[in-house]
Amino acid sequence: MCICGKDREYKECCGSIITHKREAKTPEELMRSRYSAYVKGDVAYLLESSLNENRDPNEAKLIEEFASSVVWLKLDIVNAEDDIVEFKAYYKENGKIQLLHEKSHFVQVDGVWNYKDGELYNSKIERNEPCPCGSGKKYKKCCAK
Repeated sequence: MCICGKDREYKECCGSIITHKREAKTPEELMRSRYSAYVKGDVAYLLESSLNENRDPNEAKLIEEFASSVVWLKLDIVNAEDDIVEFKAYYKENGKIQLLHEKSHFVQVDGVWNYKDGELYNSKIERNEPCPCGSGKKYKKCCAK
């Protein structure tokens, strides 16, 4: 299974996009590959898959520090339509499970999808959701304790 949650091998799914063997066909594919790059700590890919005007080399260190300071648990795509992908990414930081909920905007430049920007939501993990740690238990009976 790929890091992004798809039932495909990483090298055929996100890995092939990150290593430039193929381009992301949709904003959702690009979003999934970016999540996988966060998990792998591939800052170069995260910068190069962003719009040129959003590529701030000074952010590379911040991205690297964040990506390597957490344990990524899973990615849920909430909705993917046109050039917008809403997702929830779960990660563990300092022993607590956190949620990054964003509606990301993408644009095509010369036929290649790029991350433009995103709106962050102040969401929390609901008590009766399956626990993001993968235990199969409800969050309230698992990591929320």
